[in-house]
Amino acid sequence: MLAIIRCIIAFLPVQIYRTIILPVVFYECETWSLILRDERRLRVFENRDLRRIFGTKRDEVTGEWRKLRNEELNDLYCSRNIIRVIKSRIMRLAGHVAHKEETRGVYRILVAKSEGKTPLGKSRRRWEDNIRMGFREVG
Repeated sequence: MLAIIRCIIAFLPVQIYRTIILPVVFYECETWSLILRDERRLRVFENRDLRRIFGTKRDEVTGEWRKLRNEELNDLYCSRNIIRVIKSRIMRLAGHVAHKEETRGVYRILVAKSEGKTPLGKSRRRWEDNIRMGFREVG
């Protein structure tokens, strides 16, 4: 009975994370234009929260308590990381938009070319650039 209670207590924070925190993070993520800095921040956010949920681990060799490594967190959490979920949602929205008629506003916004001068310096990554990178990653 005590083992079942411990299992439920360990399972509860993960369920809270999946049902409350992740939907807030994923809200409108399909329209984001992710840059590497954003991806790094999201990974740090996910690992920090998972470390809070799973706590520390006792080292078998030294007997000291230590933080869990990222690989250990991924093994314990058993779910896709946050970046893959966001990229898959972006790709899914791009597929929906690509199947729209050419007269629809969403399609026209996706394929439209901006007019006017562009600012100096390196151009910012656009949503369309993320779609192309996603197709290259997927193959």
